[in-house]
Amino acid sequence: MSIYREYDIRGIYEKELNEQSVVRIGYALASKIDGEYVAVGYDARSHSPILFEYLVHGLNAGGKKVLGIGLVPTPVNYFTNYQEWAIGDISVTPSASVMITGSHNPSEYNGFKITIDKAPFFSEDIYALGRECETMDFPAKVERNVTEIDAVSRYIDFLVNEFQHLKGMNTKIVYDCGNGVAGVVTEDIFSRLKLKTKGLYVDPDGTFPNHHPDPSDEHNLEDVKKLLADGGDIAFAYDGDADRIAVLTHKNNIKGDMMALLYSMKMDKPTVIGEVKCSQVMYDELEKRGAKAIMYKTGHSNLKVKMKETNADLACEVSGHVFFKNRYFGYDDAIYATLRMLELIHDGIDLDAELAKLPHVYSTEEIKVKTTESEKFKIIDAVKVLLKNPPATFPTIKNIIEVDGVRINFKNGWGLVRASNTTPVLVTRFESTSQEEAKLYEKAINDLILEAKNSL
Repeated sequence: MSIYREYDIRGIYEKELNEQSVVRIGYALASKIDGEYVAVGYDARSHSPILFEYLVHGLNAGGKKVLGIGLVPTPVNYFTNYQEWAIGDISVTPSASVMITGSHNPSEYNGFKITIDKAPFFSEDIYALGRECETMDFPAKVERNVTEIDAVSRYIDFLVNEFQHLKGMNTKIVYDCGNGVAGVVTEDIFSRLKLKTKGLYVDPDGTFPNHHPDPSDEHNLEDVKKLLADGGDIAFAYDGDADRIAVLTHKNNIKGDMMALLYSMKMDKPTVIGEVKCSQVMYDELEKRGAKAIMYKTGHSNLKVKMKETNADLACEVSGHVFFKNRYFGYDDAIYATLRMLELIHDGIDLDAELAKLPHVYSTEEIKVKTTESEKFKIIDAVKVLLKNPPATFPTIKNIIEVDGVRINFKNGWGLVRASNTTPVLVTRFESTSQEEAKLYEKAINDLILEAKNSL
């Protein structure tokens, strides 16, 4: 059951994701899908095509026909759900899609991101699917039913058409695909828009020979930073399946919450959703501009659901997931986010100058506290109890937000502690107008976490 996670299914190839488990997943999933067609694509890992065949076995045995989209970024997989595809004499729209990807995890990992009726399949639905797979018989093989469709060309054509106004812009763009699947589409898009680009590690290679494809880790940005320093104007980096982006200027590594502030400049009083790790500067600045800012749970599935519920224009995670409903479909797409950032530059916006105007705060990166799967949520509950009567030395609390873990607002900043939904850790983050106070908040909350752990 450990492979069934909050947002997706993820595990080690052969050990956890093998013919026995994956065929069952496909068969059980088929019963959750009302329509006939499921689009399935995969990332650059060597075992992804093998898992594709196992999944096809299960889906076909469950009565579903598969639209095979091959090696693609995750956003292309999502894109197929919004398109009609000619299959013989008929035109079909997929009722669901599955992306086979281990995202930014090490090369031995793989997994499944599932969309049904254009909505994420996650949380209790995934856990229930897992329980069903544990008890079912292995389904017999039926005749293979896969129709190949060219989703990549359709996606490239769409983005090139949407961003014709960027054609031939003078900005010198450098980027790092990290040997993930971003390179499947970036080369054609940049070439057809006649952009001045230089790319690193563009060829997909699931062994990730150059560096790990996780742009939220500064170490993985060293090569693209050197390229930027050597005559580039702006840099982009992508994770393994290209649904997450890093944006670098000569002065800033622009995190997802600050990206949202920049993107929203070109929107008229938008509704913007951020996660609990986003800077207070983002929320305050959006409200000042007349936008509506909503704080919600971390996780790409959570944010997509909340966007649909609130009809939001934009959503973001600090880690670089950016979701556009404004002029797009409402899912996280690092390639689309690249073009929207270039659009800001094209329209005369100086990214560094705009960021320099914002109130200066001291923010930590995500700090992870190791714990266990069985204890992480219990610790959060214990912290909530302790906060009802905090120690005398604890900083004065303005209010507490419990939408996802505990975000404690103080006079000059905030501290967060939440349980990761995917790993056995607590995630903390701290922010203040002064570095000393940020450290004070960090120590006070860490002491509280320790007391909560000891009380279990």
